[in-house]
Amino acid sequence: MRALAKSRNVRQPILLPDDNVDLPTMPAAQSDPRDLLHRLFEAAIASAQPATCIPPHLPAKPVGRLIVVGAGKASAAMARAVEDHWQGDIEGLIVTRYGYGVRCDRIEIVEAAHPVPDAAGLEAARGMLALVETAGVNDTVLCLVSGGGSALLPLPLQGLSLADKQEVNRALLTSGATISEMNCVRRHLSAIKGGRLAAAAYPAKVVTLLLSDVPGDNPRDIASGPSVADDTTCADALDIIRRYGIEVPPAVIEALATGRGETVKPDDYRLRHIETKIIAAPQASLEAAARVAEAAGLPAYILSDSIEGEARDVGKTLAGVVRQVKLRNQPFRTPCILLSGGETTVTVRGKGRGGRNVEFLLSLGIALDGLEDVWALAGDTDGVDGIEEIAGAILTPTTLKRAWDKDIRPKDALAENDGHGFFGALGDQIITGPTLTNVNDFRAVIIL
Repeated sequence: MRALAKSRNVRQPILLPDDNVDLPTMPAAQSDPRDLLHRLFEAAIASAQPATCIPPHLPAKPVGRLIVVGAGKASAAMARAVEDHWQGDIEGLIVTRYGYGVRCDRIEIVEAAHPVPDAAGLEAARGMLALVETAGVNDTVLCLVSGGGSALLPLPLQGLSLADKQEVNRALLTSGATISEMNCVRRHLSAIKGGRLAAAAYPAKVVTLLLSDVPGDNPRDIASGPSVADDTTCADALDIIRRYGIEVPPAVIEALATGRGETVKPDDYRLRHIETKIIAAPQASLEAAARVAEAAGLPAYILSDSIEGEARDVGKTLAGVVRQVKLRNQPFRTPCILLSGGETTVTVRGKGRGGRNVEFLLSLGIALDGLEDVWALAGDTDGVDGIEEIAGAILTPTTLKRAWDKDIRPKDALAENDGHGFFGALGDQIITGPTLTNVNDFRAVIIL
């Protein structure tokens, strides 16, 4: 199993290979909250490693070929796990984010841009579609899909260009739309997403293994559902564009308004031979972190695995919960740990770089205003918060004071959507490198 990269302000993690490992007990959990926060984050990531999740779910050996395709930040590691455990011939094509490639011997691995797509992703998607079109009735197509696949499969609908897709992606990323809404738009502008990949593989059997990075774990929203049915419509996608005031090329409006971008629906005969399994999800990662917390002597409470909304608003709301716990021992008694997952959004209006986890954490810190004995971590389990090669950050009771001592104004940083700059100046960033998995955001608050 690949460990997280050692980097500034991050100790070398110890990843847990499975749920049966004896968890180390911290003699005094309160003595080093920062260390415990790191261990919680590491446990969440470890629980969703493809090497652990893939083997139990491999399909039966087909009479014909096994063709492996897929996309996402974890897809190359997923392909490696398939190769390591598959007995027999295998072929395929996988596209992952630059820097997330894993060597495979029989499955071709292509790296491409994320979150704004590029020509490498376009060519990989085109090749993938052509490959599954060769599948016959005796073949099985194994789709390995994880978060990030939407940008990595940017094959546009006929009449649209890669430049159109890039423009739409950039606009969506800063619009404040939820991940479900963004992916609704994306799949209706795609020649491969929204069930089209599975339809192209007909009459072969299609088995999809998913690492969920979306609130609610709806398969259609994971990488915009290339191999699953879609019950949303072009009208839904057009409504999202209008609701958020997103400026898009005229060709995009035409494709949606005419219904030309309609996706493959649940009753389509070409999807009669598909199987879809979620093999890792945010809830399981939160439960893994909770076990580490409890082994360290602190009760852990999972608030939700699917929190959405503006990151700064979620930060303020959670601060209210933390204050109630700290000052009133309601609804939980101290000491304890509050865990949550999901995917918040950032509507970028300032000059900062965004990043939903650092924006959440900065908002939380401002609302707590230096409340004693409260520590927090927020990070993306794929190692990338927004467009930054930074997973997230840590908040301590002294964060605001240390910022003021450096003449950094927290509220100004929040107004500029500059959480990355804020925590970077304090040395409190979490930098993991590629984690080779993706089960959405992870948040932990220690209340002593």
